[in-house]
Amino acid sequence: MIRKLLTSLLVLVLVAVFAGTLWFLYAKSRKKTITWETHTPFATDIVKKTVATGSVVPRQEVAIKPQVSGIVEELFVEPGQQVKRDDLVARVRIVPNIAALSSAENRLKVAKIKAANAHNEYQRNKAVYEQGLISESDFLTFDLARKSADQEVAAAEDNLAVIRQGARKAAVGTGDTNTLVRATTSGMVLEVPIEVGDSVIEANTFNAGTTIATVADMAQMIFKGKVDESEVGKIREGMPLLLTVGAIEAQTFDATLEYISPKGVEENGAIQFEIRAALDLKPGTFLRANYSANADIVLDRRDNVLAIQESWLQFDKDQPYVEVETQAEPQRFERRDVTTGLSDGITIEVVKGLSKDDRIKDPNSAQPA
Repeated sequence: MIRKLLTSLLVLVLVAVFAGTLWFLYAKSRKKTITWETHTPFATDIVKKTVATGSVVPRQEVAIKPQVSGIVEELFVEPGQQVKRDDLVARVRIVPNIAALSSAENRLKVAKIKAANAHNEYQRNKAVYEQGLISESDFLTFDLARKSADQEVAAAEDNLAVIRQGARKAAVGTGDTNTLVRATTSGMVLEVPIEVGDSVIEANTFNAGTTIATVADMAQMIFKGKVDESEVGKIREGMPLLLTVGAIEAQTFDATLEYISPKGVEENGAIQFEIRAALDLKPGTFLRANYSANADIVLDRRDNVLAIQESWLQFDKDQPYVEVETQAEPQRFERRDVTTGLSDGITIEVVKGLSKDDRIKDPNSAQPA
């Protein structure tokens, strides 16, 4: 009895396994039903643009440098302060060159000795001239020598004053001295890179000189950035730019492209071309120098045109096409060749081949039913 029961149970198991295998093979061989998302074309504005990265800077920054070498004795400005042309910026105390100072002092001593001798000769010959013992022309020679000696003394004193104090003797105390550093233009002080007590060098043939302060007109700002070589051929002077400043959220600034560099510079393996654009700042708007910014340059645009998502397009070699739904249940599609226009990389204009009522298959939306 038990043997018959086990035999029956084994037969049932084998039948169940066989039936399950048949069902698995049948289910696997069935073609799965796939559904696709469909969309309709839409009207939109398409703007093709390129982005240039850079910064906002003043159109002109002026570096103020001293006329003499020495030590900064006093500073009269600080960053952020407005100055006008000829306003006092700093005072420099001259540290005289020992050799030049010694030479000037010796020149003055010699000039005074010669002047004293010339005065003595003049007085002696004046008395002789008044007695009629020498001619007027001879007397005038001594008078000329006296005047020349006085002039030499004055020149030596001026030379010594310039070496010691940076100004002629007559100008000392009047403010007309090159130890006073004045602003050469009007604007805002952007930077004062030195401190009181620092040594400064005057600008000369061999040295650019020490910058005491940098001044710029903050009402005249420009965008300075770089464009890749693949885009530079598509832009031209006069194009409008839309500027976004990283430090100022939810606000854009209009600018006009005014310069494209004729020469590119290699950066990280790519050739970059410098561009400059003039900002149109509204009254009361203040931008700080060297704000980082991005400029959107509009290369081309289409307004209110029929468009689709570029991801809905398919390609047969170079021919773009879409699949248009002809039946909803079950879904059926037909190929439709289209003519495309401007693209911004996401949306593309459809010039020919579709209407706004067509339902287009999204080839990336396959879902099993």
